[in-house]
Amino acid sequence: MDGLLISAISIGVVILFLIGVPIFLVIGFWVVGVSLIIDFTLANIGVTLYEGLNFFGLLALPLFILTGDLIAAAGIAKRLTDFAYAVMGWMRGGLAMASLAACGLFAAISGSNSATTATIGSLMHPEMKEGGYEPSFSAATVAAGGTVGIIIPPSVIFIVYGYMMNLSISDLFVSGLVPGIMMVMGMQITCYVLAKRNQWGHLIQFEPVRIMKTGARAYLGFFAIFIVLFGIYGGVFSPTEAAGVTVGFCLLSGLLVTRELKLSKLPNVIFRSGQITGLLAPLIAVSVVMQQLLSLLGANEFLTGLITQLGGYYPILAACMLIVFVVGMFLESLPVTIILAPILAPIAASIGMNPIHFAVVFLVGASIGFITPPYGLNLYVASGVTGIPYLKIVRYAVPYLVSLLLVWFVVALVPKLSTILLFYEGANVAQ
Repeated sequence: MDGLLISAISIGVVILFLIGVPIFLVIGFWVVGVSLIIDFTLANIGVTLYEGLNFFGLLALPLFILTGDLIAAAGIAKRLTDFAYAVMGWMRGGLAMASLAACGLFAAISGSNSATTATIGSLMHPEMKEGGYEPSFSAATVAAGGTVGIIIPPSVIFIVYGYMMNLSISDLFVSGLVPGIMMVMGMQITCYVLAKRNQWGHLIQFEPVRIMKTGARAYLGFFAIFIVLFGIYGGVFSPTEAAGVTVGFCLLSGLLVTRELKLSKLPNVIFRSGQITGLLAPLIAVSVVMQQLLSLLGANEFLTGLITQLGGYYPILAACMLIVFVVGMFLESLPVTIILAPILAPIAASIGMNPIHFAVVFLVGASIGFITPPYGLNLYVASGVTGIPYLKIVRYAVPYLVSLLLVWFVVALVPKLSTILLFYEGANVAQ
């Protein structure tokens, strides 16, 4: 009887999700309903919701979100895009490839996919449109470029994954750097081929002086990246401390150096970051309760037994990747992580996968979901920023999707790409 009721509740929440109810409420309804059915004390929900967020490392989450908003408002992102265009604008498709490079640079400070797409899209789409690119292609380019937002460190989702799976956030940050760069380069190759075939884009002359000038103007962005990467990996800061220092640096830079960030606009910037944090934090908390209930119901053991029956390292790895890809077609990376990571990570460990390597494989797959229909959050963000219909963007996003899948397979099959920068075992920096 309990099984029938739980199945009915599960079907009900799926319907709620399909009609547009926020994922936090969908999971919350399921948690409360199942708790009542199995006589699991509701007092546990309140305690677990609190304990689910009572972790120092999670303080980096709102701080990196705020960093992304500050570098956009302070004009730092625009200076980075100008530098990328000066470096690559002389090649066919150079402006579009510069947009992808700018996405990588922005990701190295912000840590958010949708924020990367929204910021770089608003800056570069008008320029690409004027520069002779098909508007739908330019929108698809910034949507695809945004996928590196959660892979190139710092990464909001790496913080969540590290917290949930008890892994060093610092090690996760470092492990995402090479795969993130590979994703950018893979998309740039695709971009070059498409632009050359269609003769898109107006070329500019290769001018070393212009490169040096734009690079000098972008020094604030480069220094912010330096604070995050070398501060954490050099042992100067923990990820949380690095987030706080970066926020302070970007705030002062916008107010005193670029002077594009006005005090009158600062409350709106902080409020916007608070809104995003307010969406993510409750979802993390309620997911902890959901994991407890799934464990009590035996869901973890069932899926583990189902996958491990495949036998062998590569079939099991392929099954885990397929699950992440399929679920990522319908859910954003955060619910994908909080639902699947506690189930799939132990399976990967049982076949001898390095937990850091699997984390990168898992999250690269989750990031690809940002341009995978029917969900594809970045596609919707790009549509909103550019005004291009969703389905037109999807058409030009397919080649980028193929290139990202190829990179994903390479990252999965070559573990050293994820661990090569972890020079010695136990290179954990304080959380």
